[in-house]
Amino acid sequence: MTIAVINTLLRPLLEARLPDWVEPRWYTSKEEVFALAPEAEIGWFDMYSKADVIEAVTSATRMRWLNTVFAGLDWFPLDVMAQRGVRLTNGAGINAITIAEYVVMGMLSFAKDYPAVLRAQARGEWLKDAPGKRELFESKALILGYGAIGQEIDTRLAAFGVEVTKVRRSPGPGTLGPDEWRARLGEFDWVILAVPQTPETEQMIGAAELAAMKPDAVLINIARGGVVDQAALVAALQDRRIGGAFLDVTTPEPLPQDHPLWSLDNAVVTMHLSGRAQTRMFERAAERFLRNLSAFRAGGALESEVDLARGY
Repeated sequence: MTIAVINTLLRPLLEARLPDWVEPRWYTSKEEVFALAPEAEIGWFDMYSKADVIEAVTSATRMRWLNTVFAGLDWFPLDVMAQRGVRLTNGAGINAITIAEYVVMGMLSFAKDYPAVLRAQARGEWLKDAPGKRELFESKALILGYGAIGQEIDTRLAAFGVEVTKVRRSPGPGTLGPDEWRARLGEFDWVILAVPQTPETEQMIGAAELAAMKPDAVLINIARGGVVDQAALVAALQDRRIGGAFLDVTTPEPLPQDHPLWSLDNAVVTMHLSGRAQTRMFERAAERFLRNLSAFRAGGALESEVDLARGY
């Protein structure tokens, strides 16, 4: 038997469908997961506190496979896992659909200046004209990061008639390589960040990149706060050197109440909610976990397996 330590929230989705070689140990609290983790050969330790997840992973010395719904792994103890030979599968793609929908919402919000409409409603004012007159049709978007989320964004923007350019490690038609996109930043109306946070992507959007963007371009970040130099972004927004920023992620999180991003009328902060704006996250994660169980036992490739050296 292989011991799997799993959050009891997933029990209704998994218990009746687990193979007979898996012995589940369900936990309902962090104290229970800390007690059970040293026995785990398969672990699924998702909890709200990152520190609690790290403690559970670190104490799971028998673990051979860790599964998580988290997509961003920059805070995981990847070095410890690599030393122990633990395989890791993450939640990449689980939330891709809802995050892609959030990106479209953000673009439409800026194109039509929907916040101004809401402010007029709050004042009880009947506007005589539309405050935003941009169209997505025939605008140009750059997607930095073309994984599951980037691909879902691309699919949706095609329906709006947006001309999309992607940044990938292997450039091809309609794509740019990692060293090519900066020289072309001034061409795009929308710059969309969908990259993992790694040492390579840390503050990849800084003062120079913001200066190279079009004056009315909008930066959309659904990646991680750390891929943007936030101080440089605030300065660019305050000076209106770019059109705006739609930020689902910030540094830090939660954003302090006195942070200037809250009060800027050309910034929208959506509190890292894009992946949560759905009801099917755990259902999708459970289905992937069940598919991966057979592959794990056979020693085969796992869906969404992470390269621990790269961090994604």
